[in-house]
Amino acid sequence: MVTPYKNHSASKKEQVAEMFNNVAPQYDFLNQLLSMGIHKGWRKKSIQLLKDKKPKKILDIATGTADFAIEAMKLNPDKVVGVDISEGMLKLGVEKINKLGLQNKIELKLGDSENLPFSDNSFDAITVGFGVRNFENLEKGISDIYRVLNKDGMLVILEFSKPEHFPVKQVYHFYFKYITPMVGKLFSKDKSAYTYLPESVNAFPAGEEFLTVLKKAGFKDTKDIVLSFGIASIYIAKK
Repeated sequence: MVTPYKNHSASKKEQVAEMFNNVAPQYDFLNQLLSMGIHKGWRKKSIQLLKDKKPKKILDIATGTADFAIEAMKLNPDKVVGVDISEGMLKLGVEKINKLGLQNKIELKLGDSENLPFSDNSFDAITVGFGVRNFENLEKGISDIYRVLNKDGMLVILEFSKPEHFPVKQVYHFYFKYITPMVGKLFSKDKSAYTYLPESVNAFPAGEEFLTVLKKAGFKDTKDIVLSFGIASIYIAKK
């Protein structure tokens, strides 16, 4: 299992929470810098896939600083609930939401993505942006997502992937292995966080392998939408 900190006795879950608490102040800035803004288009496309479903109650898992939750407001839902295990990230998310005057529409909660604090069949749609690879137990987390999703509800997951074709594969590998950790060390007080990022992406069962995990949990109509020559993927599934 890939974890943020080597020789650390805490569980992966505890380490991930600590890591995101440490990088929270620089997180949005580094996201923008390292992705050169491309992640905004990916996020927009992910949310638009839910447009025809017209979901009224949406859950955003691993919500972080609430960018996905805020983007989901374009679907005109009654309520968006964001869950994350990092208090530091949620604090910044609350500040964004208050600044936009969306505090009556978006609620952020401290919670475990693998033990969601909601009853069965609670949400019309669920989103996860760059979060599933941080689950301690991926299958358990996906099963709990299935549990809280309404029948006929839709799951949309945006996650980094692994390009397979020249030259994108080679450029991506170099950028993720060398540039990302170097930039992370320059701007973040947590040197391990941006080393963990490429390691966690490399360990994640992307593509068909991840669709198999979704199907095993009970999801149907699963699909993998490849973005930017394989740098990221959107996974969609229905209950």
